[in-house]
Amino acid sequence: MSASLDKLQPAPQTKVGIYLPYYKSPNQRIALPHAIGLYDTGSLEGERQIEGGKNIPFVATWNVSSLPADLTCCRLQFDGNADSSYEVTLPNYEFINFLIELLINFKRAHVVDFHRKFYSKLLNMEE
Repeated sequence: MSASLDKLQPAPQTKVGIYLPYYKSPNQRIALPHAIGLYDTGSLEGERQIEGGKNIPFVATWNVSSLPADLTCCRLQFDGNADSSYEVTLPNYEFINFLIELLINFKRAHVVDFHRKFYSKLLNMEE
């Protein structure tokens, strides 16, 4: 999976412009074109990092739409097990922010995993 993230194509500037007002930090804005490019693929394979344990592979899939306020339903299936599937629905701009965080972390640590805040939402355990 990491090879395909390295080769991820950025979204066109016209699409990026629609989302720019939702992201203020320079790091978010730099990663935004690639995060939208990833969003447009509708899926991602990665591994949930477990401290002191074995990483758990996952496949994330989501519906793709064009407006920042549209809702995205993201489904994660862990370890190829249908009984270990979870869904979360959130606005596109919020989901794309999680993809931005994933890409920033991937560049830093070469790990394809969502931020813990995403998992809190996914498991309905928000702080």
